[in-house]
Amino acid sequence: MKEKTKLVTAGRHPERFAGLVNTPVCRGSTILHGSMAEWEDKKRRRAADEAGASTYGRFGNPTHHALEEAIAELEGGYRSLVYPSGLAAGTTALTSLLAAGDHVLLTDSAYSPTRTFLTRVLGRFGVETTIYDPAAGAGIEASMRPNTRVVYVESPGSETFEVQDVPAIAAAAHRHGAKVVMDNTWGTPLFFKPFEHGVDVSIQAATKYIVGHSDALLGIVTCTEETWPLVKRTTQDLGQTAGPDDIYLALRGLRTMNVRLHQHWRAGVEVAAWLQTRPEVEAVLHPALPGHPGHALWKRDFRGACGLFAMVLKPAAPAAVEAFVDSLRLFGIGVSWGGYESLVVPFNPAGDRVTAKWPYRGQALRLHVGLEDPADLIADLERGFAALAERREKGRRAA
Repeated sequence: MKEKTKLVTAGRHPERFAGLVNTPVCRGSTILHGSMAEWEDKKRRRAADEAGASTYGRFGNPTHHALEEAIAELEGGYRSLVYPSGLAAGTTALTSLLAAGDHVLLTDSAYSPTRTFLTRVLGRFGVETTIYDPAAGAGIEASMRPNTRVVYVESPGSETFEVQDVPAIAAAAHRHGAKVVMDNTWGTPLFFKPFEHGVDVSIQAATKYIVGHSDALLGIVTCTEETWPLVKRTTQDLGQTAGPDDIYLALRGLRTMNVRLHQHWRAGVEVAAWLQTRPEVEAVLHPALPGHPGHALWKRDFRGACGLFAMVLKPAAPAAVEAFVDSLRLFGIGVSWGGYESLVVPFNPAGDRVTAKWPYRGQALRLHVGLEDPADLIADLERGFAALAERREKGRRAA
């Protein structure tokens, strides 16, 4: 079945719901059973890990199961579980695979709350974390230890956009008995197939492109058959679940994700390529651009790109950068991404880097290109550059 068709059909079972096209929003905690025999049978089925066998709302209902089934099919994994946020998905996956005395290799480009969780939370319980260069590729083997249990990848990094050689990293990790956990939010289930490249556990911040409308927080973890029991058990031990209304919004978003993502991809590349021509810009960090250091890996492993990338301005006074950002009308200042709207947020990773030195001195700005017309977004950015130039000139005159 083709990908576009899977996006429309995966997880849908109208025959179970009187022919309804969309899986209903099932709200509930208590699940009643009509007899002792039915109760015992449900417990047996749940113990046997049968999909959809729930004895209590925390273990899921048809709304949960519809999204979990769809994402597992799309990513090519064994089973999936839903969580109240992308961070909850990531922290639960890591907790599932780690114990006191274990060692983790974490890419220097990882989402910063993931690093914080490993060092500040799991570190208290005897888990050691080593930061590695995202460009390590097969060379990561030199950092493996006898107690390395997890190698964490995020490709590309969601601020600095280094593309990692995931198959090479996975091969090295597996030779040493470690599991590979990947944040696949940028690639989405549509543009990167983690299990085809050796990943053992895939994390999605479904808040982003799966929901797609900036109106719900949600996370998803997809597992191999080997890692599934560990992740499922820890998920239930921690009481992790998600609300059915948010899951319904994710199911709705999933059906249009192909159309939306291709528009994000086209518009993002158009805006990024235009930014490369601007004299005020030192660098544009977009893996789909031929000049990006990770472009060859992106072209080899990915099936597309989303609308998230970064640019670095040439050094300018803070007041000039502020004038640029504040003059934008279509790019809102916000830390999320993946919705229909365009966003901008300033960042500076220099102080956080351990192995991969940040090479730029100017202000970095992460951009999310939404579903607006690219011509209007470019005009908005032109307005920003005009404001930057005006503020810079005022500064020169005052000096």
